[in-house]
Amino acid sequence: MLPSQRALFDIPRDVCYLNAASYSPLPIRTMEAGRAAVGRKGQPWTLPASFAGQQNERARTAAARLINANPSDVALTPSISYGIATAAKLLTIPRGTRVIVLENDHSSPVLEWHARAKAQGFTVETVRQPDDADWTSAVLAAIERSGAAPVSLASISSVHWSDGGLIDLDRVSAALRRQNALFLIDATQGVGVMAMDVKRLDPDFVLFPTYKWVLGPYGRAFLYVAKRHQDGIPLEQISAGRRDVRAENKVYFTDLGYVGDARRFDMGERDYFISMEMASIGMEMLAEWGTSAVVQRIAMLTQRIAEGVRGLGVSMPDTGLRAPHILSLGFKDGMPAGLVEGMASEGIYVAPRLGRMRVSPHVYNDEADADRFVEALTRRLRD
Repeated sequence: MLPSQRALFDIPRDVCYLNAASYSPLPIRTMEAGRAAVGRKGQPWTLPASFAGQQNERARTAAARLINANPSDVALTPSISYGIATAAKLLTIPRGTRVIVLENDHSSPVLEWHARAKAQGFTVETVRQPDDADWTSAVLAAIERSGAAPVSLASISSVHWSDGGLIDLDRVSAALRRQNALFLIDATQGVGVMAMDVKRLDPDFVLFPTYKWVLGPYGRAFLYVAKRHQDGIPLEQISAGRRDVRAENKVYFTDLGYVGDARRFDMGERDYFISMEMASIGMEMLAEWGTSAVVQRIAMLTQRIAEGVRGLGVSMPDTGLRAPHILSLGFKDGMPAGLVEGMASEGIYVAPRLGRMRVSPHVYNDEADADRFVEALTRRLRD
């Protein structure tokens, strides 16, 4: 089993950080790269002309590797919301159809469609958060509901942020394909830990940022665009998205045709090489460890915690229904006031999410962290 990687992070021994689903700490290598990059920006004359382009392609390649995509099918974006706005501009949702979203999903894969529904004549159907935590069955039931308007798109997360609910992407994809419907996946809470193969799954769009599970900074995200959608108009019009608009040319606007792949959808001001290099490092580390090793490591920790809290009267989704790297604890009479804050006062960091306690370890955690969490929660619930 992959051992704890705590030594690669600046995490004091008295800190028990179990909140990767909110923000990940940065590896020491990443912090050092960020400091060096700031220095380069302070002396830009030291940079070769090829530097920014090389950084962009390094990040694009690292992101593609995590989802088994071709780098040419991945666009550089600043956020999930930017990527979804790009996808929405590329799609025509037919009037009278349904767009399926998840209840309490993060705002990005939901609000774009609400904003467009009235003008474009489609409806947004919300799949309610299931009491039994079986998100997959709930989504399939919505897709296949008899007598309902046709489904044109499912815009959903692969793992629900609030309860760690796991969506079976293969089953959902197959159901959508039978309806000739599109599939947009917000993989924020999955990529880097859980394997994703876009060549096999063949979704229309996949999006993920770097500031959570892939150990990177804010302001960096990636959009996979299936080749069948790569002939559309980007959200922004930038020179890098055109075949030959270059300051080095004698004629600036030499060729206004778009480049022929997902690079046309890159964000403006993409040459922000400070955080671009930082994003690359975390993704490359995860690829080197491999998703199977990473998920095995984290699943061992969440299972250790789950077994440790069983006698405390807390509830949690069944193992087969939750993502292996997120444990969501429910309380019969609601989460006690001040519980999360009290844990933080002891150096144990988790997150309150929709009335539950979300515990999300990563490769920097170890068995001592899991046991410390169980001991502290047991003491506080029994006092």
